[in-house]
Amino acid sequence: MSFTTYIIYSQTLDRYYIGSTADINDRLIRHNKGNGSTYTKKAKDWELSWKREFETRSEASSLEHLIKKKKSRKYIEYLISIDKKE
Repeated sequence: MSFTTYIIYSQTLDRYYIGSTADINDRLIRHNKGNGSTYTKKAKDWELSWKREFETRSEASSLEHLIKKKKSRKYIEYLISIDKKE
């Protein structure tokens, strides 16, 4: 089993959300159905913008918290842009 740290984006809200999960596909479906966090319930157009996979939940959770701690849209967009270049 792998664990994923992810960034999703809502065009409606023009906002990003950072999370971690064991099943990225199921989690994205739940975000779009309004079964995610209270933050993501506000929109139904969340799309996966970025992800990183890890062997442990702890690694995925640590990266999630690191990204959230930065509180920076520029940093999030930087991470996304790096993936698009590769």
